[in-house]
Amino acid sequence: MLADHLGVSSQDLDALTLSRMGFATVTEAWAERGEPAFRAAEVEALKAVIERGGVVALGGGTPTAPGGEELIRRSGAVTIYLRAQPALLRRRLARGAGADRPPLIGDDPIDEIERVFALRDARHRAIADHVVELSAHEQPGETLERLVGVIG
Repeated sequence: MLADHLGVSSQDLDALTLSRMGFATVTEAWAERGEPAFRAAEVEALKAVIERGGVVALGGGTPTAPGGEELIRRSGAVTIYLRAQPALLRRRLARGAGADRPPLIGDDPIDEIERVFALRDARHRAIADHVVELSAHEQPGETLERLVGVIG
């Protein structure tokens, strides 16, 4: 929605990474090639999308990929962290929004939400030029208005 509003391209880094690797899902890619191979491909995809510009949806683990955080910082792009509290993330995953998400540090993607959030939140906030707190009750159009307001 933001890319459409700005009249620029939009790219989903997970989708681009999967396409480059030849897999349909993150779970499949991790099972066949492992997380390190996925993260390496993710950084290569990040380099490509930075060159193209536009709005890029990063994966939550992108800054943890070797070289990912540095690429984000050096990109010169406005970086916005769409910060959702663990309870909201848990509800979204329970509804199937993360059906393709493999467990990161445990056995169940939903059960590990709080721990993954605690591990990543400070890094995400440090990288971001702006932090936009998400609400379970906010409609996508309302979030778009806030994003537009943040970037001017």
